[in-house]
Amino acid sequence: MSETNAAEAAAPHRYTAALAAEIEARWQDFWDANGTYDAANPSGELAGAPEIVARPKKFVMDMFPYPSGAGLHVGHPLGYIATDVYARFHRMTGHNVLHTLGFDAFGLPAEQYAVQTGTHPRVSTEANMENMRRQLRRLGLGHDPRRSFATIDPDYYKWTQWIFLQIFNSWYDEQAQKARPIAELVEQLASGERPTPDGRPWEALTAAERADVLGGYRLAYASDAPVNWCPGLGTVLANEEVTAEGRSERGNFPVFKANLRQWNMRITAYADRLLADLEPLDWPEAIKLQQRNWIGRSEGARVDFPVADHPDAKITIFTTRQDTLFGATYMVLAPEHDLVDAIVPAAWPEGAHEVWTGGHATPAEAVAAYRKQAAAKSDVERQAEVKDKTGVFTGAFAINPVSGERVPVFIADYVLMGYGTGAIMAVPAHDTRDFAFARAFELPMRCVVEPSDDRGTDPSTWDDAFSSYDAKIINSTGEGISLDGLGVAEAKTRMAEWLAARGIGEGTVNFRLRDWLFSRQRYWGEPFPIVYDEDGVAHPLPESMLPLELPEVEDYSPRTFDPDDADTSPETPLSRNEDWVNVVLDLGDGAGPKRYRRETNTMPNWAGSCWYELRYLDPHNAERLVDPDIERYWMGPRDGQPTGGVDLYVGGAEHAVLHLLYARFWSKVLYDLGHISSAEPFHKLYNQGMIQAYVYRDKRGIAVPAAEVEERDGAYCYQGEKVSRLLGKMGKSLKNAVTPDEICAEYGADTLRLYEMAMGPLDVSRPWDTRAVVGQYRLLQRLWRNVVDEATGEVTVVDAEPDEATLRAMHKAIDGVRQDMVNLRFNTAIAKITELNNHVTKAPEVPRQVAEALVLLVAPLAPHIAEELWRKLGHDTTVVHEPFPVADPAYVVDETVTCVVQVKGKVKARLEVSPSVSGEELEKLALGDPAVVAALGGADIRKVIVRAPKLVNIVPA
Repeated sequence: MSETNAAEAAAPHRYTAALAAEIEARWQDFWDANGTYDAANPSGELAGAPEIVARPKKFVMDMFPYPSGAGLHVGHPLGYIATDVYARFHRMTGHNVLHTLGFDAFGLPAEQYAVQTGTHPRVSTEANMENMRRQLRRLGLGHDPRRSFATIDPDYYKWTQWIFLQIFNSWYDEQAQKARPIAELVEQLASGERPTPDGRPWEALTAAERADVLGGYRLAYASDAPVNWCPGLGTVLANEEVTAEGRSERGNFPVFKANLRQWNMRITAYADRLLADLEPLDWPEAIKLQQRNWIGRSEGARVDFPVADHPDAKITIFTTRQDTLFGATYMVLAPEHDLVDAIVPAAWPEGAHEVWTGGHATPAEAVAAYRKQAAAKSDVERQAEVKDKTGVFTGAFAINPVSGERVPVFIADYVLMGYGTGAIMAVPAHDTRDFAFARAFELPMRCVVEPSDDRGTDPSTWDDAFSSYDAKIINSTGEGISLDGLGVAEAKTRMAEWLAARGIGEGTVNFRLRDWLFSRQRYWGEPFPIVYDEDGVAHPLPESMLPLELPEVEDYSPRTFDPDDADTSPETPLSRNEDWVNVVLDLGDGAGPKRYRRETNTMPNWAGSCWYELRYLDPHNAERLVDPDIERYWMGPRDGQPTGGVDLYVGGAEHAVLHLLYARFWSKVLYDLGHISSAEPFHKLYNQGMIQAYVYRDKRGIAVPAAEVEERDGAYCYQGEKVSRLLGKMGKSLKNAVTPDEICAEYGADTLRLYEMAMGPLDVSRPWDTRAVVGQYRLLQRLWRNVVDEATGEVTVVDAEPDEATLRAMHKAIDGVRQDMVNLRFNTAIAKITELNNHVTKAPEVPRQVAEALVLLVAPLAPHIAEELWRKLGHDTTVVHEPFPVADPAYVVDETVTCVVQVKGKVKARLEVSPSVSGEELEKLALGDPAVVAALGGADIRKVIVRAPKLVNIVPA
């Protein structure tokens, strides 16, 4: 008989992986059958008993997972296990806990897989979700299964479409600082209370003209906009989907700038509120800072520059340094600026420098060539600090409004349409980029801010621009205004007033934030509930026609083009389904049945995750988005949460800006329109770290299977050849992924849960080490042995009172674990449980009181073994809803503490004293200690410093 078989025969009831698997499967079935994790709503289909609803509530949420075909590796569940532990702890402390998980299932990966294999995206996505559900269930996650859904469910995206229509049918009232129904704006326009843009009466406008007017106000609107066009993928990409090299993140294709008609969300209307409402949120400060920087609020002035020889044209710029207007010696427009074509002359003006023209025969030729060059760059590339500045003269001149000077107008790729007005006044003496451009194009520079160093006031002798907010203004006197001698702040104020008085500008606030591009030329996304009439006017579908479901198509792929051909435009998969696109509908607007054309773009993958927290609350409500009483119960404002929201939201920091900003915007619109009581979706945000793994690469740089690498004499070898090792991400492509299925099979799910929580602080990245998992496995084995005899299976605890040392160890552990659980310090909680368990292991007998406390302490972390031991200890209730232990303060305080006594800064004695000892008493004890008396040698004492109860410092005279 082998040693292993002999050990198993001697201990048939030992906690092994096989026993763990049997226990875990059985308890998971029990939880499902008994609705153990069902959260009670105050009303509706999921209503619960009044006594449960009366408990304090806790809404705990993970960021939406995408159901990948590769399944989970051990890095994915880190956050899910953490929220599960937190939720379980709060159930045990008397909370009504809502914790569930759905799937963000629309998106590009499933569509590309469909293109490659011919499998419908829904088929592959649902198979992936089923596999992920299986993996998550095996981890013992305590989710309410009744509330789970996927964004691809028509019953779900019906409400995504409904919210889009609420946004489409709304406008932002600047005076009221909130969204209002578009019908109220129409009333103002029809009554004349609000004039139309051209002054004509509202009834005199055609339907198309009215639609254009309203489109300028709507919070969801279609417009021609500069976008990231990727011919190789056949779709428009968001900025975050483009690499710094100007290529698509997926596929690595070139990305170009193109003007296309797209749907947008007017998130910029909420810029101030999105900034202000960050303050009361319990979010990491680093995330708040990223959002502030993304929104990018800056105060300055709008200034109009007339265009020479074009009486009706003006270039509007925004500047934060209107005090430097006298130093503006040229202007730069973004290559895509609408005004460029209107101001480009037929021929170069007399005296145009060759360096300005780029060697082109005409301004139009120069502009066209440069636009093509700029279109091949991403926004990131265009903003990068590069040594050689590029641009071209448009052939036009503007008039500096304060000096009256003619200044040349250039286009250059470092100016973007997405920021400010897409135009800048260039003050090269005081801006580094403008300085470099002016040097490259031999443009004049004028010093208007007095340098604080010894460089003088002639910029032609400088090595770089001089920029300061703490300097005096010089060379800035014109008709009706002089800024000379003023400080920057005073000069900015005076210039803004002067501009406003002449109607050529005003002080204003600008934001870096741009409106949200909301169209994708894909199949696998939510269809827009919009149709167009024969005049091209957009009409919303009535709610009775929702959901507008995705039609079946034979070809899921958008039309792709030569990756380098920028002169192409999208052809969407939906546009090829003529029977779906062209329809006769009665929209219930009194016009009767008419022919319409459907929108053939789909919504971006962000749409479904903008509001999913609300659907978790009331997932089966077919009549409304969410019942108001239910929403108010789970997410409404309360003490400490003035804007409401989810109590704990856990996910990766990579979603710091986009998802979180978009979700906040949708919440604010719904809040303004009275659909919800929470102005913010997520009150507390916590970013978990990443589980990393070593990546091994051969001499070609190719990743090799990490599991097959051997360590020899301090080096790493694969199939006999040395390989490099670097800590990085875990993933299938890097051949270092470890699946939770593997660890569960070898040790059990409870061990995996404990190991991931014990690896280190939750918000810090940490390396995976399969060999270290056994440590937590042994902890559970020792816990099992402290309750169960491995030979007989009998419970071995005794009904004796614990000794004082054990009581102190137990209550200290309870107190510490409680605090750690509240603050998501699960690694230190496990350390305290381990310490108590080890204390108990050394005792000849285990008192029942201590064994039960141990089981309850470990229950949130390792719920399966806790359930099993709780049942073996004679209880017929589930440990999930048992009260979490409460520490007795009398045992938490140490009976004695060690006081260090120093003489001349050196330790001479250590005293065991009561934690509550007074300073006077402690001084007497220290001075009377024989070792201290000997150290003093009869010397006088100058002073005694007492820091009760831990330190006495004696200073001899």
